Formats: sequence, structure tokens, C-alpha cells
Amino acid sequence: MLSFRTLSLTAAVALAIAPTAFAQQMGGDGSAAGKRVSVVGGYAMSEPTRNPQIGATRVELEGEGTPTLGVTYHVNDNIGIEAWAADGIGHRINGSDGTRVGYLDAQPYSLSGQYRFGDIDNIVRPFVGLGYHETNYSGESAVAGGPTDGQRLGVETTKGAMATVGMDLNITPTWFARADARYFHGDSDINLDGAKAGDAKLNPIMLGVGIGARF
Repeated sequence: MLSFRTLSLTAAVALAIAPTAFAQQMGGDGSAAGKRVSVVGGYAMSEPTRNPQIGATRVELEGEGTPTLGVTYHVNDNIGIEAWAADGIGHRINGSDGTRVGYLDAQPYSLSGQYRFGDIDNIVRPFVGLGYHETNYSGESAVAGGPTDGQRLGVETTKGAMATVGMDLNITPTWFARADARYFHGDSDINLDGAKAGDAKLNPIMLGVGIGARF
């Protein structure tokens, strides 16, 4: 979506100028204390940590990058509640011998609680989070001539726990840069022609960077 891609471009530009902005701004007056909402636009690489099986075929899903967007309500300067989503992640499905089996798109979104360490105006603020995610799948298709050719491929929505670890770099009392890693746990059924043919327990990891603003 255009909004995701615009935010990711903004994040890349802001991260490039972050060192200069940091040197010029953090020495001045002002504090981020009391600002209760933050928005982060970024970009993340997704990589499954487990490979599913479709029928008798063990397959591998190739990872891909995607724009992301997160909104956090800060209960106080250390505790926050984040709503987060990624744009569609296109996965190519390959057989164990490298042959193309099919394609699918994944779109994860989550709600989690987060804890940030240290004072809100510290230059570096590590954080951890734990919450719940759902990943919707769409665009499932089989490759002509592949092992699932002629069959209707479907993957059910994955639901489960999500863990986050990350770090914010304060640029000004309003602006900050972010790097984080997210782990998504859960599984769902893979169907061929409506009948279960395997489990999609992908448990992906997403590594991301972004730029954020507090209000």
C-alpha cells in the first residue's frame, strides 16, 4: 500500500541524517516525558524459521522485505501498548530440490505490551514486548507442472504469541530511530482442494528498522 511505502522511504531518509540531528538536537532543552502516542514507519525482512510440508513434498518459503507501521499508546514513560502491522509479504514456495511449487502472500498484524528500560530522554532505550498476532494468507497459487499443479492451494490464518526485542535511538524529544526483531509463533493448516494436506508452522522472524515520532 502507498502509505506503507511512503513511510518506509521517510524512515530511510531520517535514518541517514540521524547522526547529524542527534548531535545538534539532543544537547538542547526539551523532554519526551508526557508524550503518550508514538508512530513508527519502517521496513522489515521476514524469514521463516521452519519449513512446512504439503502432502508428501517438503517445501521451503523464501523470505522477503516489506513496509511496516506501528502505533503505540504509552501508559507511562516505560510501559506501552503497541498495534503493529506489515504490508503483504510475498513468499515463493520451493520444493526441497529447488523446483518452484507455488506462491502465497502473508500479512501479519499484532497487539502487544512493551516495556522500555531507562529514562525516556536517554539516548538509547532498549525495550521488550510480548503479545498476540494473526497472519492472514492470500494469493495462494500452484505452479503449472509442479507437484500441486491442478489443485487449489489454501493456507488458514495463523494465530499465536509474538515476542519483540528492540532499541530506540532518541534524535530529538519528538523524533527517534528504531531497530527491532520480532518472532511470530503459531501454526495453521495447509489445504489442497479443501482437505488438510499439511501444517504451516513457519514461526518467522522479522528484522526491522524505522523512524518514529512522539506526540
